[in-house]
Amino acid sequence: MAGYIPHTEEDKKKMLETIGVGSIDELFADIPQQVRFRGRMHLPSPMSELELVRHMESAAEKNADLSEYVSFLGAGAYDHYLPTVVDHLLQRNEFYTAYTPYQAEISQGVLQSIYEYQTMICELTGLEVANASMYDGASAVAEAAIMAASITSRLGVVASRTVHPETREVLKTYASGLGLKVDEVPYTGGVTDTAQLEELVDKGTACVVVQQPNFFGCLEEIQAAVEVAHARGALLVVSCDPISLALLSPPGDVGADIAVGEGQPLGNPLNFGGPYLGFFATKEKWVRHMPGRLAGATVDNLGQRGYVLTLQTREQHIRRARATSNICSNEALCALAATVYLSALGPRGLREVAELCLQKAHYAHDAITGLEGYQAAFTAPFFKEFVVKTPRPPAQVNKRLLSHRVIGGLDLARFYPELENHLLVCVTEKRTREEIDRLVQLLANLEGSK
Repeated sequence: MAGYIPHTEEDKKKMLETIGVGSIDELFADIPQQVRFRGRMHLPSPMSELELVRHMESAAEKNADLSEYVSFLGAGAYDHYLPTVVDHLLQRNEFYTAYTPYQAEISQGVLQSIYEYQTMICELTGLEVANASMYDGASAVAEAAIMAASITSRLGVVASRTVHPETREVLKTYASGLGLKVDEVPYTGGVTDTAQLEELVDKGTACVVVQQPNFFGCLEEIQAAVEVAHARGALLVVSCDPISLALLSPPGDVGADIAVGEGQPLGNPLNFGGPYLGFFATKEKWVRHMPGRLAGATVDNLGQRGYVLTLQTREQHIRRARATSNICSNEALCALAATVYLSALGPRGLREVAELCLQKAHYAHDAITGLEGYQAAFTAPFFKEFVVKTPRPPAQVNKRLLSHRVIGGLDLARFYPELENHLLVCVTEKRTREEIDRLVQLLANLEGSK
């Protein structure tokens, strides 16, 4: 019956007889009456393969994509250049179709790629161990808080309001089921208010969570957060942009205990919100508290180098009460993309990408804030994103930009009511001077059309 679609009453009768039920109502008896669909679905007639391909292509043309639009939207998902070698390697059968590497003896390629990924994440973050990746940056933050609670035997989490708003929502969702209490620290001038942080962190705090650069693009004083957290026996969790780590001091080097983040900028495209990957690194002494899995290198009985799953501290593999997390997988293909991306660029290439982001973002910032009616919202240093106050509602601004095939920034009032008429603008290395100048000109013309 696979693929069989009944078209006539006779067909329907044959189908019901074959599966052993007397009527459609009996077939759907387990579905509550109030949620059943009662009308008729107006579906098109069957199509040939050629007709279907044309139909799907026509439907796809209704979507805007970055081959036709210029994007200045970031807020957690970024339009970086992806070297063609990334897709060439990802689409090899042994990677694209690989499943969980339970049997190390036949999974050497996948295990080695995970091992190399972990090594690179450690080098980026300045910490000693990294896991094989997590679902995304938001769940990595939540898992870091759970890990900190396990290490410290405390139930308090203090998170800055400059952490991505959706990440904070994920954190609260995790916390609600585990008895963790999440307090939020206000910001001043676009960065975490250190004085308020000192008041909120106490002997019941398991960890402090900050973001670097933060959601506004501003650079936080990580050292100050480290001192506040450690003075009270809490851990510091830093959620960071991996591209920025080519320029900024790694979290581990300034005293952070756990570094996490969204790995999408590393070789993964913008793709309707995912799939992405979360990276997770910490100190070796806490490796058995770390969620997920860890690939390691060893030698066989002939002295040959080989790769294994060293730790699998999840409930599928060990007693449920001892599991560090119920996350049941890692984002191996996305992590492979990050590995290929970092390998292709190397330390020098990654630094050049970061420098271009920094320089172009500052060029755009200065040009936009030089326009009449536009003002810089904050004076703190920033990396590739910045906030500007707009003379009219951002929705109007973005609608005008979109009509010129330009995707504008994020309207911050959606998450921060106090930042009404504020736009979060992102500039990556892909944006050219001409594209930035065009954005500025469109903004100037918008105000001139009042």
